[in-house]
Amino acid sequence: MQLGLGQVLWIPVGLAPHKPVQDEPGPAHRLELCRAAIADDPRFEVCALELQRPGPSYTVDTLSELHRTDPDSELHLIVGADAAAGFPSWREPERILSLARLAVARRRGTSWESIQRALAHVRGGERADFFRMPWIGISSTMIRSRVKTGEPLRYLVPDGVGDYILANGLYGGAAGC
Repeated sequence: MQLGLGQVLWIPVGLAPHKPVQDEPGPAHRLELCRAAIADDPRFEVCALELQRPGPSYTVDTLSELHRTDPDSELHLIVGADAAAGFPSWREPERILSLARLAVARRRGTSWESIQRALAHVRGGERADFFRMPWIGISSTMIRSRVKTGEPLRYLVPDGVGDYILANGLYGGAAGC
């Protein structure tokens, strides 16, 4: 593994402070979707921390809580390149970088140079690690669209995720299909 991580926490957002999603399933469903996605991989764990906290979910608050509960762990925040390019506009980006290293995955359409320029304006921006991952042409928008039009999800999401989406009628699909 490029980052040498012992474990990866999946943390579904409680209340996103921005970026509304059409057909948003709600926090309980997001939690179960995360559980279904990682069910067979012991390196992953779901953390419901943001769902248990009232108000908007800010990364800085989540990292602060994780650091408080385990101050000896080195935290890494894994984000896509597109998110990293906008990182200076996040709530307390310098505090985030004091709590965790930023692990940035390449995404089509966002250059390493644009991310480095953005992070150069944030104290601690040198605490970013760039890693490569294969490009997979699947997006959440595509998955929601396929559900709405009744197209199959097989091989696009883990079977448990597809089963959960269909069984619960998420994203405009018919329940129980």
